[in-house]
Amino acid sequence: MQYETFSLENKLRVIHFFSNSPVSYCGFAVNAGTRDEEAHQQGLAHFIEHMLFKGTHKRKAWHILNRMENVGGELNAYTTKEETFLYAVCLSENIERAIELLSDLIFNSRFPEMEIDKEKEVVFDEINSYRDNPSEMIFDEFENLLFKGNEMGHNILGEETSLNTFTQASCNEFTSRFYHPENMIFFHFGQMPLPKIIRLARKYFQKEKVNVFSRNKRRTPEAVVPVKEIQNKGLHQSHVIVGGRGYSIFDTKKTGLYLLNNIIGGPGMNSRLNVNLRERNGLVYTVESGLTSYTDTGVFTIYFGCDHKEIDKCLVLIYKELKKLRDIKLTSLQLQAAVKQLKGQLGIASDHRENIAMGLGKSFLHFNKYDGLPEVYRKIDALTASQLLDIANEIWDESQLFHLIYK
Repeated sequence: MQYETFSLENKLRVIHFFSNSPVSYCGFAVNAGTRDEEAHQQGLAHFIEHMLFKGTHKRKAWHILNRMENVGGELNAYTTKEETFLYAVCLSENIERAIELLSDLIFNSRFPEMEIDKEKEVVFDEINSYRDNPSEMIFDEFENLLFKGNEMGHNILGEETSLNTFTQASCNEFTSRFYHPENMIFFHFGQMPLPKIIRLARKYFQKEKVNVFSRNKRRTPEAVVPVKEIQNKGLHQSHVIVGGRGYSIFDTKKTGLYLLNNIIGGPGMNSRLNVNLRERNGLVYTVESGLTSYTDTGVFTIYFGCDHKEIDKCLVLIYKELKKLRDIKLTSLQLQAAVKQLKGQLGIASDHRENIAMGLGKSFLHFNKYDGLPEVYRKIDALTASQLLDIANEIWDESQLFHLIYK
C-alpha cells in the first residue's frame, strides 16, 4: 500500500492513498481550530464547521444535504483544537460529485444570516447535551486546568455568551484568515487512479488563487502549577481525572509514552489499572488512560468513575501502579509482550478505513508525509526498557499531576 502526493500551483497539497475498495473517502483538513480563535471568538471554529453546510453561492442547505445522500454517500465534518475536517464518503463512481461539492463548501460558503440564528440553537443544544454527560465534560474541563491562560484551554463548543455574538461577518473573517489552499490539504483514499484525482483536483481546486497567508503564531502553553480541584455536582457517582502534560506530535518520545499508556490503562482488559481497580478490587466499572498530542504539547490522562467513598482508595492504587513503572524497568519478556499487544491493536484498528482516511489527512497536514503500519511497527520495535523508564519518570512524577474530581 503506497501513497502518492502532489501540489497544485496555488500551493494546495494533495495526498492519494490507493485502496481496492469501491468506497472512497476524500476531504479537506484545514490547519485551523479552537486555539486559533481570538478571546471573544470561543467556539467560532466549531460553529463555522456547522455553517459550512448551510449554503454556498450556488447551493442552499437543502441542496447540500441531498447532494451526497441521493447517491447513498455521506458528508461530515468535525473540529479539534488545531484542525477542521470536512469530508465525504461515497462509491468511487461518485468521486467527482463529492470533490465538486467539497470544493464548493470549503471555498464558497456564504454563511447566510437567516441560518446563523437557527444553527446557534442547534449548538446550544449540543452544549447542553454535553453538560448532561459528566464523563465527557470532565475531559475538556481538565484541559482547561492544564492549559490555563492559553487558547488550548478553551472548550471546542464555546459558551453561550460568545456564540450569541457570531454573525456572517465573524464567519467570513475567520475563514478569510485560515481557509487558504496553503493552509490545508486534500486527501483521497480509494481505488481511483492518481491521474484522475489530479485532473479533478485541478478542475475544482486550481481556480482558488494563491493568497499571501500568514497566521498568527500559536502560543505554546506555559507551565502551570498542578492543582487538585473538586466540584460538587450532586452526582450519584464520582468522575475523576488524574494527569498532566504529554509529548507533542513531533516529539520522538511520544511512541514510548504510547506504549506505556497501553500498559497502564489502554483498551485491553489486562491493562494494569483495569486488573487492579476493577478485577481485583471491584472499585470501578470504567478506568482508562489516554493520550492526546498537539503540535507543541500533549495531554496524558487517567479517568475512572467510582463511588464517592472510594476515590482515595482508587488514587492510592493508581499512584502505586505509576510508581512501579517509574521504579522498575520492564523485563525483556514484559517489553516483548507489551510490544506484541500494541502492534496487534494497531493492526486491527487499521482495518477501519475511516480511521485510516482521517489519519492520512492529519499526518499529511502536519508532517507532509504518512507513516503506514510498517514504519509505526519499526518505531515500536526500537523501544528499549531504559527509554520507557526515563519517559515514565518524566511524565508520571506525582508532584506534577493534576486532579479534577466531579462529585
